[in-house]
Amino acid sequence: MVWLIAGLLLFLGVHSIRRLAPQWREERIAAIGTGGWKGLYSVLAIAGFVLLIGGYGKARYEPLVMLWIPPAGMRHAAFLLTFLAFLSLAAAFVPRTHIRARFGHPMVLAVILWSVAHLLANGSRHDVVLFGSFLVWSTLLFYASYRSEPPKRSGGTWAGTLLALLIGAAAWAGFAFFLHVRWIGVTPFA
Repeated sequence: MVWLIAGLLLFLGVHSIRRLAPQWREERIAAIGTGGWKGLYSVLAIAGFVLLIGGYGKARYEPLVMLWIPPAGMRHAAFLLTFLAFLSLAAAFVPRTHIRARFGHPMVLAVILWSVAHLLANGSRHDVVLFGSFLVWSTLLFYASYRSEPPKRSGGTWAGTLLALLIGAAAWAGFAFFLHVRWIGVTPFA
């Protein structure tokens, strides 16, 4: 569990610098240049991600501590929420969607939906630490981003929105039916 927590602190910490320490960030960029900053940021983010993935994998083999037993129906809610998360994630990369126009920060919204989905379907201590940390972090980030950069509520097109929905649905299906079991070792539909 120590590696999971260390990975979470590093990964989420690096991803919080822009909001928590913008002046410090600008000073580092001025000192080492944009390329140097992006390189350092990438190395630290990847290191945090590797630590949290490895730590989560190790925590799954520790004695199981259940904090709650999810009712069977929560898996269905998780399917729906992860589907919406993939749609929102796609909208973060496709220009001019109604999703971005409405919510302003679709990638952060996707993390919120993903976290809630996994908390509903999993009740072990290591699941709650991982998904709960992401939920708290993404909710705070969404709130801060929403306040500092409110959505424009305009600029979305139906073509962009439809493209994001198609990409998101295809990505969700590919991950849910094929990749989740191969990469995570858990069959979502079992």
